[in-house]
Amino acid sequence: MSMHSNTAKNNLPGGLTLSQLLEVAIEAAQSAGQVLVHHYGKPHDIVKKGAVDLVTEADLASEKAIVALLQHKTPQIAIMAEEQSDSHALDQTKTLWVVDPLDGTTNFAHGLPFFSVSIALLQAGKPLVGVVYAPMLEELFCAQTGGGATLNNTPIRTSTADTLIEALVATGCPYERRAQLPRIMQQLQAVLHHVQDVRRAGSAAIDLAYVACGRLDAYYEVQLSPWDTAAGWLLVEEAGGRVTGIDGAAYSPFIPQILASNGHVHGALRQLLV
Repeated sequence: MSMHSNTAKNNLPGGLTLSQLLEVAIEAAQSAGQVLVHHYGKPHDIVKKGAVDLVTEADLASEKAIVALLQHKTPQIAIMAEEQSDSHALDQTKTLWVVDPLDGTTNFAHGLPFFSVSIALLQAGKPLVGVVYAPMLEELFCAQTGGGATLNNTPIRTSTADTLIEALVATGCPYERRAQLPRIMQQLQAVLHHVQDVRRAGSAAIDLAYVACGRLDAYYEVQLSPWDTAAGWLLVEEAGGRVTGIDGAAYSPFIPQILASNGHVHGALRQLLV
């Protein structure tokens, strides 16, 4: 059982149990997934938040559906949502829903099915529940602290690979990449030389879910936001894996980089990245 689960259970918002809070997150994620499926494959209204950072009408519609449901079911819990910039200043130590309505917007806009909805509940910066839903893949990943992780209601565990040469490792590329490009390429070259192969799927939440269920052995990335990783963090830990900063420090979704693994290859991979 996770170390923080006992204190969390004694102070849950609204008198709800962890299981009930997880059900709320699942309902919100599935509602948003229906929105995304409806918009998938159609012409999109695309706005650029940066040179390569996109937001579509589907991001906004998905987020609207999630926020409406969460506000109705758990009105006492604040919501930090990607497309609501005012919410990004919320107190990180409070109990918060952390929401990514469409993780993998670039994939979505290009008609690639690798995108997801990510919803986590954090209390004092620690995850209580986490849901990652990939609607086009019909895969629902869930976790609650101390209760393990599941894929479509079946328990999942991280992989058993214990050497880098066995490891399939995922990564991603930051939106603001020009200044980071030398470091990104240096890390990629170091990793690729020592592992079985590298993947870049385009959704941090899916990458973390795939580490949790053993499809990937590890994942690392920089310049991330809390909504990218909060749910996947819990999935990996509840499935038996390990999550830290790339520097090995204790993890928080409010630091902009992550290293997640099955635990066995964590130290060796971290040495390649620092």
